[in-house]
Amino acid sequence: MDLNTFLDNCQKQIGIQFRNTELLRTALTHSSGADTPQQSNERMEFLGDSVLSYTICDYLYARFPDLHEGEMTKIKSAVVSRMTCGNICTKIGLDKFLILGRGLGKKSRIPDSVFANLLEAFIAALYLDGGYNKAKDFILAVFMDDIEFMLQDHDAYNFKSLLQNYSQKKLHKRPEYKLVTIGGPEHHKVFNIEVHIGETVYPAAWGITKKTAEQRAAENALAVLHNEPVPYL
Repeated sequence: MDLNTFLDNCQKQIGIQFRNTELLRTALTHSSGADTPQQSNERMEFLGDSVLSYTICDYLYARFPDLHEGEMTKIKSAVVSRMTCGNICTKIGLDKFLILGRGLGKKSRIPDSVFANLLEAFIAALYLDGGYNKAKDFILAVFMDDIEFMLQDHDAYNFKSLLQNYSQKKLHKRPEYKLVTIGGPEHHKVFNIEVHIGETVYPAAWGITKKTAEQRAAENALAVLHNEPVPYL
């Protein structure tokens, strides 16, 4: 298949037309399939990550005036996580158009983070091709289900739900939460909880309630599973 047909098929799949299809080609190109760093989607991924985060923050701020800063931060973090971005990438079929180098052609061998990066690069290409509103319309369209899901229980931030969905789909096991220790004085106890998935134990987290500690432990586990920095050590 020639490149023009390949790019046309991608635009038909997503339902968006580019004025400059070279931007689309760059967004689809993994570093393994590029001759130079400038021809890969790494720089676009950097830009797209910022456009995505800003759009979600702007939407939450304008749409939900009663949410506190901490609540918005947690919801945004869950919505733009590697897992969510990777899932959306495959859901809309963008993953089928990833341009890889030789030896990386089998989808089963490709890390989920690659598909998350692909989606962010695609967002950057939309932004560069048609301005912020073009990128914003796409983001809100494909992320809205996840935003609404997180908002159903924003006090719990849904990291436990995210972890359960991921572990059942990818690992075929259910996460278990175990109390490691209780600290602090009687009137101000804190709880240390860790997540077990099968034989694997993930970094424990402290919280002023068991519920908070469990959510933080789930967030730690998700970070490890997606090769991201652990937020609560």
